[in-house]
Amino acid sequence: MTRLSQRSSRSPAQDGGAAARPGGPRGLGAVVARWNALPMLARHGAAALAAFLGIVLLTSATDSLADLRIASVGFSMLAVAGLGLLVGMSGQISLGHGAFMFIGAYTMALLVIHQPAFPLWFNLLLSIAVSCVAGVLVGAATARLHGPYLAGATLALAVGLPALALRFPEFLGGSNGLSFTTRGAPPGLAELVPATRWQAWGVWLAVLLALVVLANIGNGRLGRRMRAIRDDETAAALAGLRVGRIKVLAFVISAGCGGLAGALQAYLLGTATPSTFGVALSLTLLAVLVLGGLGSLWGALWGALALVYIEVWGDELAHALALDTDVANNLPIVLYGVLLIAIVLIWPGGIHGALRHLGSRLRPRS
Repeated sequence: MTRLSQRSSRSPAQDGGAAARPGGPRGLGAVVARWNALPMLARHGAAALAAFLGIVLLTSATDSLADLRIASVGFSMLAVAGLGLLVGMSGQISLGHGAFMFIGAYTMALLVIHQPAFPLWFNLLLSIAVSCVAGVLVGAATARLHGPYLAGATLALAVGLPALALRFPEFLGGSNGLSFTTRGAPPGLAELVPATRWQAWGVWLAVLLALVVLANIGNGRLGRRMRAIRDDETAAALAGLRVGRIKVLAFVISAGCGGLAGALQAYLLGTATPSTFGVALSLTLLAVLVLGGLGSLWGALWGALALVYIEVWGDELAHALALDTDVANNLPIVLYGVLLIAIVLIWPGGIHGALRHLGSRLRPRS
């Protein structure tokens, strides 16, 4: 009787706390624990679905120009994320990522021009396949190279490959490139959805599917093996890892992402020109990767946003100040360089590292 009265006299807060605070840390912790208990593929797929719904809602309130910019953020993010897997995860510095985008864009253009009956998804898959074959060749040729030697070899790829369009003008269009027209929305949606909005949806759907694959690779066994090679190749080899094969595989995955990004860019713009995929693009992608933050898909997102919208803001600022044409053309490059230097000096981890640091400082301490 005494034990029963003592137990009944305890307050609800003393008798569990979670029931007294359903919205407190324990409730949030339970939700996080249930989320983390889901399979990795399910978590990443649910996050991609939520992101796609967010893109649909966002584009429903924007105009055609904004839709094109949102889609540009998508394929730019994919290109940066693929380069991030190669550089940030496997430790291979590449200055030729734009060459794989060139392969994907021209594969898409040639397929649309010569095989117009092929559906978009099939053209994208073929663009990925051709880019992956190129990744196998480049990865196998550079698997034993390190540091500046690897960077120099990939830089030569970025310089030489776009020149093929000038060498074979009848097939690749020369300096003017290839122009084509892609199919619009299905007949049932063509009257309801503008063409640019439909294109933005298609680009982001393909990008999010590819990002799910990258997220599973980065958090899985292959990602751990790549990081082991990045940290110490000798130790990884002694542990039984096939260093050469894993490095080539990293190149293949990165090339596939670059090829898909180039194919999506060509699909969005309806053209593929060699000047778009020159050395400047490869160097810009590497700089954007550092700016956003190595080793994270969030860093690729911040970098892609900076890549697209700094140019927009620079053009708007130049127009507002009525600057000379030469100054206006170089203003976005200056703004981007200043931002890159400032971020690297203040936060070496990039924009994502800065946001993580800020979040840790704002998080309440228990």
